[in-house]
Amino acid sequence: MSRPSVCSATRNSPTRRRCRSARPPAPAERCSSYPSLLDTLLLYVLRAWYDDAPLRDGAGTTGWAAALNDPPVAAGLRAMHRAPAAPWTVERLAREAGLSRAAFARRFAALTGRPPLGYLTWWRMTLAARLLATSALPLGSVAVQVGYTSEFAFAHAFKRRCGMAPGRYRRVHGQ
Repeated sequence: MSRPSVCSATRNSPTRRRCRSARPPAPAERCSSYPSLLDTLLLYVLRAWYDDAPLRDGAGTTGWAAALNDPPVAAGLRAMHRAPAAPWTVERLAREAGLSRAAFARRFAALTGRPPLGYLTWWRMTLAARLLATSALPLGSVAVQVGYTSEFAFAHAFKRRCGMAPGRYRRVHGQ
């Protein structure tokens, strides 16, 4: 035996008609606060993961989080980022970090996965690629801003790292 529907008795009631005529909220009304909620959730997840990182079978002992939490390596990274065009050497970076040259190089490579000057070259080429893609500066100016004294040396290093000459990179990736 089937039970009568609860709604069948009130099929034409004023409440039922209002429910049928009500429109669902527009997408913007429905989820206007979702981005901020998702950002907050992401921050909580990252904080929790980062707080637990040293406890996970050696995870958290390498990578960028570990490098930035290591005061000497962080000092070297800050120095390179603050002045990428400076004539950095491992000895000069080690002095900034307050370590011997060998200890700094070993620690930096263990935490970042690259030797200090390899990281510096990568950072300089990243900055150069950004400048080439977003500005109309001559190659010589870009070279000087990223720490190269000659346009030829810069072009050679850029081609080795990025696979194409700086001028071609600008044409392909520029505005």
